[in-house]
Amino acid sequence: MWVMLFFVSCRKDLCYNHGEHSYSVKVNMVSEWEQEWERTYDYDWKQLWDDEWKRSYDDLRPEPADGIRVQVYTDDGQNIESNLSTEGGRLSMPEGTHNLLFYNNDTEYIVFEGITASVSATATTRSITRGSFKELHAGERTVNQPDMLYGAYVEDYLAEKTLVPTELSVTLHPLVYTYMIRYEFEQGREYVALARGALAGMAESVYLNDGHTDEKTATVMFDCTVEDYGAEALVQSFGVPAYPGEYYGRGEEEGTAEERYYTLNLEVRMTNGKFKTFEFDVTKQVKGQPRGGVIVVEGLKITDEEGGGVGGGFDVNVDGWGDYIDIPLPIN
Repeated sequence: MWVMLFFVSCRKDLCYNHGEHSYSVKVNMVSEWEQEWERTYDYDWKQLWDDEWKRSYDDLRPEPADGIRVQVYTDDGQNIESNLSTEGGRLSMPEGTHNLLFYNNDTEYIVFEGITASVSATATTRSITRGSFKELHAGERTVNQPDMLYGAYVEDYLAEKTLVPTELSVTLHPLVYTYMIRYEFEQGREYVALARGALAGMAESVYLNDGHTDEKTATVMFDCTVEDYGAEALVQSFGVPAYPGEYYGRGEEEGTAEERYYTLNLEVRMTNGKFKTFEFDVTKQVKGQPRGGVIVVEGLKITDEEGGGVGGGFDVNVDGWGDYIDIPLPIN
């Protein structure tokens, strides 16, 4: 008898979903993933899209996550956490009316805060700094790009004991969006060895229960690829600050504050080892695309005087950025 009990028992510290054995209501959660990288609003970026670009629209769609974390906020104040597979799975909870929060559990740079209550649960991303970086907006935290994040919220879910598990279908929507940024050179592209950039004025965090972003802003830093036309980057962010979560059906206000502005920069290291920085006001493009889209800046120039010469014999394959190294920092 002792041996039988050993094999059927579940050690609490090892069982992945210990609650499955503890609560009376069993729910079969079936997940769907909305794989969108942008939301079209009042800016027709598709007029910019060229069929000769190396990526198609569908190439930018995010993949479903590797797993799902579920927070069950019970009517008596409990907070029950479970983990499910990408497809969903068996979810257990006590009887009663609860709020259910779903998000993916495979992130690396995302930092979750206020998770003990559905109204305060937010996601932000980790701080990062770069040597000699000159801030674009005074006082903004400089951050890494957030990982792809999905979320869903079910309010006032009635959990009742039934003979067979109830089925619950949940669609997880994107909470992180992608900007495809193109820096198009008019002159001197041949002098560009390395490129990286930053986008200032973006949302620092997002609320998981309805998808709206906080008012605080951050500067998102990123690396670029060097292309035949200049430089390109796929930049993930929470979108613009103080924006409602329309696809959850809970946000009512529209637009962003008129005084908000957005700044894009590009820092290049030239083949002669020297650096050059460009800055652009992209307020119109970002306001029209508050959740992902296409940003194009044109007319960049590096003169022969700036890019010519050896300037220390820079070798892109050896030196890299030198002192310009990303340093992850914990958030405050």
